Amino acid sequence: MVVIGAGPAGLAAATELRRQGVDRVLVLDREAEAGGIPRHCAHSPFGLREFRRLMTGPAYARRLMRTAAAAGVEIRTRVTVAAIRPGSGASGPELDVSTPDAGLGVIRARRVLVATGVRETSRAQRLIGGTKPGGVLSTGALQGLVHLDHLKPFSRPVVLGTELVSFSALITCVQAGIRPVAMIEPGQGTVARWPAGLLPRLLGVKLLTGTALRTIEGRDRVTAVTLRDADGAERVIETDGVVVTGGFRPEATLFAGSHLARDPATGGPVIDEFGRCSDPAVFAAGNLLRPVETAGWSWKEGRRTGRAIALDLAGRLPAAGGLAVVVAGAPLRFALPQLIAGGRPGLRVHDHIQFRVDSRVAGRLVLTDDGREIWSQRLRSRPERRILVPIDALPVVRSGRYTFGWDAR
Repeated sequence: MVVIGAGPAGLAAATELRRQGVDRVLVLDREAEAGGIPRHCAHSPFGLREFRRLMTGPAYARRLMRTAAAAGVEIRTRVTVAAIRPGSGASGPELDVSTPDAGLGVIRARRVLVATGVRETSRAQRLIGGTKPGGVLSTGALQGLVHLDHLKPFSRPVVLGTELVSFSALITCVQAGIRPVAMIEPGQGTVARWPAGLLPRLLGVKLLTGTALRTIEGRDRVTAVTLRDADGAERVIETDGVVVTGGFRPEATLFAGSHLARDPATGGPVIDEFGRCSDPAVFAAGNLLRPVETAGWSWKEGRRTGRAIALDLAGRLPAAGGLAVVVAGAPLRFALPQLIAGGRPGLRVHDHIQFRVDSRVAGRLVLTDDGREIWSQRLRSRPERRILVPIDALPVVRSGRYTFGWDAR
């Protein structure tokens, strides 16, 4: 059994697989150290769900690694998985891997779990104009420089975004003696839940909502940014750096050009409620599935996926396939899982269908069958809030698919 990715989801799944009696569990990660994103986050809260202790990110990552090692999990770092292919005959998937020492190789496994997480959307992907000076960083790059390399990349940056990770970037700045001049949010309110929006005020940082970052200026280093307000007025703020936060996208490079189906709505793989991909010998878990959940959520999902894989190895999961789950369009962004195979409660990884919306909404989530409304749920939500609908609460459909839409009435 091979797990690709040594973050919270991957390590939790690997630990659970060993606890379920799977003989050999190998975790591969391309980084020099296992632990995933939390090892960059030198602040709390981590670990309450998993270990009933309030921990910083690095302490949490170390605890995950120690727990996995104590369970008998083998962890290999500096291993890049270049491709995943279906096995021949009755054999499981094949992985093309490379390491700095041994070079290229192939690993065969009965089952594979992909838990490669997410990455932040870059400046180029956000189409931010201006020049290309140094000092423009993602949250991950900032935290790596501050906490791993002990560097101070700038003194007075602006922080773009108000997701949870944006406030993590803000805390990282303050810990390093960096004083951000502004936090910029294109939407009309903060994306992260209250009371996160109080933090900038407590730290003396201006929170500018309804404001777009138009251009970044500077030659060798950032010197200023141009902002545009909701009414179209532009202004310039002097700054020496920009932290481009959030806008997460699944790290699904392995699925590009592979035999595995990919969901264009999430950017990650298509899975059923057991975490199985279109090749039922390949599973997926964690933030690879959707952007973005907390480390604790990913840990729980990884643990449940490990249990499902152990059941699959014992021949106890239902046949792959089933009813498709689709969304009819905006404001619904995606639904996860994308297939319902019809498993029993207690065996499933995902007991709910999870939805996200692309704007602040109030109305009804509606399920139709051959164009006829058969179920609805009234709700209010904002972008990046999880909407959970229990699978067992849904009526039987005859069309072979669950089609969800939105009614603003």
